[in-house]
Amino acid sequence: MLADMTSYHCPVDGTRSAITALTWCCPVCRGPWDLDFTPARGVAANALAGRADSLWRYKEFLPLDTSAISLGEGRTPLVPLTDTVSAKLDFLMPTLSFKDRGAVMLGELARRLGPDRVVADSSGNAGTSFAAYCARAGLPCTVYVPEGTSAKKTEQIRAHGARLVTVPGGREATARAARAAADEPGAFYASHVFNPYFLHGTKTYAYELWEDLGGRLPEALAVPVGNGTLLLGVALAVAELRALGLITARPRLIAVQAEAVSPLTAAFRAGADDLLPVGAGDLLRDGEGGADGLLPDGGTVPGGDVGAGGVPGTGGGAGAGGVRGAGGNAAGGAGGVEPATLAEGIAIPRPPRARQILAAVRESGGTFLTVPEDGIREAQRDLAARGLFVETTGVACWAAVRAGGDAVRGEVVVPLCGSGLKTGMAASA
Repeated sequence: MLADMTSYHCPVDGTRSAITALTWCCPVCRGPWDLDFTPARGVAANALAGRADSLWRYKEFLPLDTSAISLGEGRTPLVPLTDTVSAKLDFLMPTLSFKDRGAVMLGELARRLGPDRVVADSSGNAGTSFAAYCARAGLPCTVYVPEGTSAKKTEQIRAHGARLVTVPGGREATARAARAAADEPGAFYASHVFNPYFLHGTKTYAYELWEDLGGRLPEALAVPVGNGTLLLGVALAVAELRALGLITARPRLIAVQAEAVSPLTAAFRAGADDLLPVGAGDLLRDGEGGADGLLPDGGTVPGGDVGAGGVPGTGGGAGAGGVRGAGGNAAGGAGGVEPATLAEGIAIPRPPRARQILAAVRESGGTFLTVPEDGIREAQRDLAARGLFVETTGVACWAAVRAGGDAVRGEVVVPLCGSGLKTGMAASA
């Protein structure tokens, strides 16, 4: 049952680990793992007819080629919004968000490894996905969420039988609490950030587009970015498809962040390889930098030795990099307090894979765009008027694309990542 598994490796220092070790991060730098995996050759888009109508139809491209806990996830519709913009309706997944793509992969991995318990942290959607797939696998699951998480999301987590732990503070405090629990013996950390199996699930978003568009990808892919799990999955798929000779043109990646929490945008505009040093964000905008960088184990670094999520890097210290509060005033995130945004799913001030995200966007010839809170409200209302009820995080890309500009020229696909049933309509400002 474990024979088809590969191994983890650290992209920073080359440290390796067996999948069976349950080591959730690199023990040297405490950064996220990547996966040793190369897809099989010899599969074309026209060879997929007649296969299961789920993401498992791409089994040759996946590190696990089958799942005993599948809920039929994947193969979501692609519908036009304008003459040049189409939307992929990932809110039609089994638990109503795109996170099912990665959660089924991690859930299946956990099922095969048979840990005592599964630990996850989430702003809501990943938690509901992990709760559902752990229920299907018969695995005990504890989900840590920040205070203020949508009540509809926490209800869904509980409905699947998971234990819910609400953590005072924001997304970073929640992640630290989950990681402390993940360090206990017998725990499997179902991290959609640190475990690369999740990215190999989200990459199926791009494989589906490749198949639906007749063996090609659109000119540009707009993707909401907090921890970057969808964007990095898409970048992984593009690299694989090119290496396999299945596409030649590389789509531009348009990374979209909420204006209120946009540390990656600040770094990108500064030409940095990693998150900006503490306080540097105000060089680019009228926000102020965050507090000392927080390491995955809860420690702090006051200067420039540690990059995002504790990963050493040349970009300087970990920090929010000029994060601005939703009300328009500067709010640097001191003491772990994170600025508010309607797009709670991408409100991540220090994404651990920041270096990889920035590199992927640059290599694609893409860019970063930000959307204000009013733009999020307007985009949600606009989509609802088109028959599409989407949560506030899920409308961010449409908010950016409908604003226009040279960055969104040509054929563009936006993901509608989560159902409006999870948050309801945003209240007026």
